[in-house]
Amino acid sequence: MPAGSKKGQINTAKTIVITGTSGFIGGRLLRLLDQDENYPHVVAIDRKKPATTLKKAKFYKLDLTEALADVQLAEILKKVNCDTLIHCAFPMTPPRDPASAHEIISVGSMYVHNACAEARIRKIIVASTTDVYGASPTNPNFLSEDVHVPSGDRQSRFLADKIDAEKSFLKYAKKHPDSIVTILRFATVLGPTIQSYKTRYLKRFFVTTILGFDPLMQFIHEEDVFKALKLAVDQDVKGVFNIVGDGVLPLSRVIKICGKLNLQLPQIGFKSLVQLMWYADIAPAPASHVDFLRYLCVADGSKAKKQLNFTAQFSTKEALLSFVGAERLREVHLIEQPEAI
Repeated sequence: MPAGSKKGQINTAKTIVITGTSGFIGGRLLRLLDQDENYPHVVAIDRKKPATTLKKAKFYKLDLTEALADVQLAEILKKVNCDTLIHCAFPMTPPRDPASAHEIISVGSMYVHNACAEARIRKIIVASTTDVYGASPTNPNFLSEDVHVPSGDRQSRFLADKIDAEKSFLKYAKKHPDSIVTILRFATVLGPTIQSYKTRYLKRFFVTTILGFDPLMQFIHEEDVFKALKLAVDQDVKGVFNIVGDGVLPLSRVIKICGKLNLQLPQIGFKSLVQLMWYADIAPAPASHVDFLRYLCVADGSKAKKQLNFTAQFSTKEALLSFVGAERLREVHLIEQPEAI
């Protein structure tokens, strides 16, 4: 185990603060910890009040993009005697307004670690994504945390902001060596309740792809996301960890399992078409994400298995089947649509 970690030791009597509880990961994690007796002190921080009634968790309204948000957050962290802060205030889907995304991801993260420094928070956990590596024709079969530098900023401002946020927390870790900073990079999250631009892409009757390209896809089931977060809370493990399901699937196979039609279009003009569809609110993501339909972006999960003791319960294929099964039940109105995030 790395320095600062205590393998097998579980801390249960500490105050856990979660930011971004109106988002999918933060909101679902809040509900899980609120219902779990092993976590008696839970605090939610967001600009929106949680949609569900909280059993024991407390809520503080705070917009992390406002001036002096770090001062207000530090006061809250001191007041509740925070031990662990879980930063989930990263949007999963590229927003229409890049400036607002920059504010919440980059500026909001700066305010968070400023507040943590002031309040002397022992542990920070950050929910990130393997997309920060970027999709590239030069990528190896598996991207590792300690060898491969995130380069998604070459493709997307949205990913550039997430990379900047990660870097700011890693700098914080170096400046405060007594603190524990854990960054979890999740593969594409699938399951019965998740909603994102990637699930919207797979829900379309015609799924557009690029002629001559069939990149490998990697997924993590939503239940495994929260399993990894709980492990990070319960154990003191520093560093960056890829959280992925076992196995990969070609994009063409993913589309076939979803029961959709693969509409292959020529590479020439594809990005321009996607950008026009994005402006028209038809495409689920801007053209800056097109490279993920051409090139490999698959992460190595062995470090999380060795140091975080994380083993995914669902493989990549099982996570996809869970998503597809839920969608088919919704089509015949046997289950409700997931909450809009």
